[in-house]
Amino acid sequence: MQISEAARVSGVSARSLRHYEEEGLIVPERCSNGFRTYSQTTIDRVVVIRELVESGLPIRLIREVLPRLTDEPEPVCDQFLAEVEGHRDRLAARIAVLQDQHAALDAYLLATRRLRLT
Repeated sequence: MQISEAARVSGVSARSLRHYEEEGLIVPERCSNGFRTYSQTTIDRVVVIRELVESGLPIRLIREVLPRLTDEPEPVCDQFLAEVEGHRDRLAARIAVLQDQHAALDAYLLATRRLRLT
């Protein structure tokens, strides 16, 4: 299928498909006219990439783990798991900061509303 249909089927934009190709995550076939064509196998891979991107995993780590996500998965090394755990921990720290900011805004709004009512 061509890029527009591949984008529709996979749920990512054509721009994302081109980006994944530039990053070496997918290798679409090329027609004699230079157009990209995407097999179902490539689309399946794009769906996995999209899920990993949506989970917040950086492209660098996706590139490392992607070859291991086959029908016969290979074990991942301890260093990779440590990097994923580190990424998860950084996300948790960011979430904690955002929750604190959210709570501070709630407190401000509550205090402001109380002042307006008096």
